[in-house]
Amino acid sequence: MPAAAAERTPAVAADNDAREPAAGAPQPEGAAGAANGGNGDGARAAAPTGHPTGPEDADGARAAAASAPAAETTAHPGPEAAGHPGPAGPDGAGHPGGGERLRFVGAATRRIARGIDLDEIVLGLCRATVPTFADAILVYLRDPLPVGDERPVGPVVLRLRRTDQLPEHVRGAGEGDTADPGAERPEPVPDLAGAAAERCEVRIGGPLAEVLRGVRPVFGDSSAARAALPELLGDERPVPDRQRTILAPLRGRRRVIGAAVFVRRPDRAAFENDDLLVAAQLATHTALGVDKAVLYGREVYIADELQRTMLPDSLPQPTGVRLASRYLPAAETARVGGDWYDAIPLPGNRVALVVGDVMGHSMTSAAIMGQLRTTAQTLAGLDLPPAEVLHHLDEQAQRLGSDRMATCMYAVYDPVAHRIVIANAGHPPPILLHRGGRAEVLRVPPGAPIGVGGVDFEAVELDAPAGATLLLYTDGLVESRLRDVWTGIEQLRERLIETARLTGPNPPPLEPLCDEVLGMLGPGDRDDDIALLAARFEGIAPSDVAYWFLDPRPQTARQARRLARRALTRWGLEELTDAVELLVSEVITNAVRYAERPITLRLLRTDVLRCEVGDDVPQLPRLRQARPSDEGGRGLYLVNRLARRWGATRLSTGKVVWFELALPSHAR
Repeated sequence: MPAAAAERTPAVAADNDAREPAAGAPQPEGAAGAANGGNGDGARAAAPTGHPTGPEDADGARAAAASAPAAETTAHPGPEAAGHPGPAGPDGAGHPGGGERLRFVGAATRRIARGIDLDEIVLGLCRATVPTFADAILVYLRDPLPVGDERPVGPVVLRLRRTDQLPEHVRGAGEGDTADPGAERPEPVPDLAGAAAERCEVRIGGPLAEVLRGVRPVFGDSSAARAALPELLGDERPVPDRQRTILAPLRGRRRVIGAAVFVRRPDRAAFENDDLLVAAQLATHTALGVDKAVLYGREVYIADELQRTMLPDSLPQPTGVRLASRYLPAAETARVGGDWYDAIPLPGNRVALVVGDVMGHSMTSAAIMGQLRTTAQTLAGLDLPPAEVLHHLDEQAQRLGSDRMATCMYAVYDPVAHRIVIANAGHPPPILLHRGGRAEVLRVPPGAPIGVGGVDFEAVELDAPAGATLLLYTDGLVESRLRDVWTGIEQLRERLIETARLTGPNPPPLEPLCDEVLGMLGPGDRDDDIALLAARFEGIAPSDVAYWFLDPRPQTARQARRLARRALTRWGLEELTDAVELLVSEVITNAVRYAERPITLRLLRTDVLRCEVGDDVPQLPRLRQARPSDEGGRGLYLVNRLARRWGATRLSTGKVVWFELALPSHAR
């Protein structure tokens, strides 16, 4: 075993893959061995700078290497400091054998393969190559890099991705402190990686294109490389003569994606023919790693965008409730999951609150999440009870596949009744933070996850007092490798109590509250992505609600106008009387024509005046342009022209037609 490897420190010896020339790095020739013609083992343990030493025996050389201080570097650790042998002597004696080359290739490729992203792979190539195989390296990659079967358009452009080289003091500069002050200072070796062109456009049919098409590495003094290197590095860039440069194309799975240039300084042995095989192996593994990194990065990007586009861009702010949300992906290596949240406005100023978690981390999980969220929105639009919504989601998950499972919490808040109905499908229970600072874990039947099939879901109805805050979340917030789910839920409850204590009797602001909740996460608590939905119940006061049941008779329209006029007078909104009477009359008349059961009329005074008329007919009215000869068909036209907003929603028991009017300035 070479002496340099035998004299490594334990810290350096631990990095076997990246820094173990004794396990396979080609050993550059020892300067002392070259000077004396002796064996290379004792010579390779020379001074840390890697320069030729005096004629010492093996033991003396090892002692000198062990006692010499480690050199500080800026560009790259010195060869001995990194556990590598020093650069070869100028005469090139002591070339490594085939076994050492194979071991070096094995260690270098393992280091390259450890990289996940593009920068790690390129850095692995540079650190595995310098100074063991070359004194400097330049890595060029295509810009932009092609992905998969993507066919690039336009000219091929190579951009300098990274350079690496021996530090200045190892190259020969800065050695003024010599043993003999009168000794001649060594001439500095030029900067091998500096002044290279940052960008190169490969000319079709040019010398660089021909070398890249050939795929095989070539020496810098070959006829092909002599014309290709100036095109790649720039005309002003000097290239070492003889066989001191190797130009290696980087070919991925389908096309050339770049090039690597390996350079040795003039006082080091030139490359041999076998070094072309080493460069080919390094280039192949690097190119395949770059391909892998690009494909992985694109997959992560697509899955992340897929998931984020399926989450709501913004939450609605219906009357009587304030909403806030957070979404955090997991760690970079497993960031794509199936967590989602949603808030869906329902008739009667109600709102559906949904949080779910599809099991797994992949693009498939994100796609299933999107389908379940769309299904939940459709079911909410039908105004189905929460337990029925979960039942239909369970059926949908089974249609997607036998192993498609998810947990879900579905709640409907009614600001008029100050009540909330919750159904659970295997999800962590919600936490209700009361105005006084008390936090309780709501007792909701756990249920089975969506996708199990053949199970019933149970809903509970609970009080939702004004000023209380409901927190719905996924298990990534409360469960990790460091704690179980119930420990995390208790910690979350205590965190909410501490936060509420800071604001006293007033409830804490909603957005800062969400940030405080996420602040409980520690370094090891990001094993899963996190979805958080917070709802602050404000409710609608009973004094701002007027509600009646009306029989479907011809006189009902007149009765509805009278009731609406009284409510407006009580609220001091007489300016809206004419518009409200006209619109109420039109909507009630249409309901009376087809309804068989009592009609509901409700007026709500919030930031707007909202009127809702419900009946037992499921067909929704449609806006159409009446002809001059038609006797009807103008009611919705008037509603559309006079109302600020209007709409119709189908319910399980019929439908609701509603419209809104802006309040006068004095009533806002």
